[in-house]
Amino acid sequence: MKTNTELQRDVMDELEFEPRVNSTNIGVIAKDGIVTLTGKVGNYAEKYAASAAAERVTGVKAVADETKVDLSSFHERDDEDIAQAALTALKWHVWLPQAIKVKVENGWVTLEGTVDHKFQQTAAEDAVRNLAGVTGVSNLIGLKAVVASSDVKVKIENALERAAELDGEHITVEVDGSKVVLRGTVSSWAERDEAERVAWSASGVRDVDDKIEVGCS
Repeated sequence: MKTNTELQRDVMDELEFEPRVNSTNIGVIAKDGIVTLTGKVGNYAEKYAASAAAERVTGVKAVADETKVDLSSFHERDDEDIAQAALTALKWHVWLPQAIKVKVENGWVTLEGTVDHKFQQTAAEDAVRNLAGVTGVSNLIGLKAVVASSDVKVKIENALERAAELDGEHITVEVDGSKVVLRGTVSSWAERDEAERVAWSASGVRDVDDKIEVGCS
């Protein structure tokens, strides 16, 4: 098991390695597998990239992202411009319906509406995250109620076994209607995210309770 100092160093190295992140103004605190990021980033996309970089480091159990977005004058936009850009980005996305609503206040984008699948909810957030002027995103898009198939548990278990990024043998799947509960232990936060993604991919799933622990599997 890594010491706090070793984990801190590994996360700092990963931030320096990540080309989308300027690690100069980012501080890293590591304690018992919990990593806290502090300091300033130039835009919301960089904030997201920094958090993702920290999560994929072996030994990280959770990330508390306390970095602040400090937009440069080059990236500043008024709310109307950001809203228009967001609507255009959503409109041109092949996976998204046209019923998603956008609100912008002080650069913070709020998405509302209803979609059929989890991947569409995620895609909508991805579409606006990298727009200039965005300081944050609240994804309030809901999922339509659909009855899950009776064999959804088997489908998820089979998909976990096929996934090259994780060891499905250490993950158990429980299904109650349209809700899926994942339990077990994986070796990294990235594996935990992959297991959750697999569960969300099953048709009819409307809630995933990810209880998987990050540790030594």
